[in-house]
Amino acid sequence: MALYAELHRHLGGSVVPRILWRYLQRNDADLVQRFPAYAEFEDFYTRPRNTLDEYLELHTLVESVQTAEALPYFVYRLMRGAYIFENLAYLELRYTPYLRTPDHLPQSRRIDLMAQIVDIVGKASRLNEYPIVTSQILCMHARLPYEVNRAIVDLAAQSREYVCAIDLAGGDNHYGERLDEFVELYAYARSLGINTTGHLYETREGCHPELLPYLMRIGHGIQIPLHYPHLLKQVAARGQCLEICPTTYPKTGTLKDMSELKQVFDRCFDAGVDIAICTDNAGLHNVRLPFEYENLLTHDIIGFQELQACQDAAFRHAFAWPYSQRPASLLNGLLKVEGDRDGSCEGTEQKQVSGSRC
Repeated sequence: MALYAELHRHLGGSVVPRILWRYLQRNDADLVQRFPAYAEFEDFYTRPRNTLDEYLELHTLVESVQTAEALPYFVYRLMRGAYIFENLAYLELRYTPYLRTPDHLPQSRRIDLMAQIVDIVGKASRLNEYPIVTSQILCMHARLPYEVNRAIVDLAAQSREYVCAIDLAGGDNHYGERLDEFVELYAYARSLGINTTGHLYETREGCHPELLPYLMRIGHGIQIPLHYPHLLKQVAARGQCLEICPTTYPKTGTLKDMSELKQVFDRCFDAGVDIAICTDNAGLHNVRLPFEYENLLTHDIIGFQELQACQDAAFRHAFAWPYSQRPASLLNGLLKVEGDRDGSCEGTEQKQVSGSRC
């Protein structure tokens, strides 16, 4: 059985439509009244949007219900689906903890409550019945004040048991006016030894080369091979990995068709730039990671050899994967040891003749 690593999945966008619908039926009568039938809700929740900003508005729907009390419910079902239906061995969940705190409270109190959110998600995602190596990426947000984003970096530094990195979300087309601020925050995070990734070069308006040197991985980054291929040499030299989420770009209106990704993969492979294939928002897309793989193959965007390279890269760039090899290699090693053990002791008669020890 193949086992996979998922490096780019948002907690808010990970809730599959049916799970969210059932929760809303029990807890949010007002919203359910807008969609009397499940089919109407699923269509609203998963249909493509015209722009990234319009798409990101859907996150606010889920963030509003992912309270401290409700998070265990959502995380348990997320982990169950990831283990049973996706064969995940490793999962990084990213989200903005501030946006899971009560919005009627003052900013200082909400900052204090972020640590509780991290603890809840951390404990809820570690389940003996669904053994997946998990960690959290805390997202700074383009629309949050500097003080909150700085507190998110500090929280990541203080929560290394559960947190493996920071990110910057909220739409890379909104970074421009505060670019110096985000550069400072990333530099601060690196000075604390925190791993870094960030939504960057996702849209044509989100191409900010000033941030690139501070990132260990690049969230999306598709505009680099598409429109700034001269940067690929630098990306390769830094050992940065692109987190490519194929279904996202037609959903957000960033690309007209998934076939445009062929140039992304081809140019990255030619330049020696690693790619990890991810889902981004599995619930919003109603898609799971193996389907992302299959879709790329059936559209002739990549071949099986390239797919294998991307799967290897995902484990190699995983911030909290505790082993030097991916699961397939570990299993092969175990099977070899078992085979050697069986082959060296095939029977008592052989042992008596050869004098071998088992």
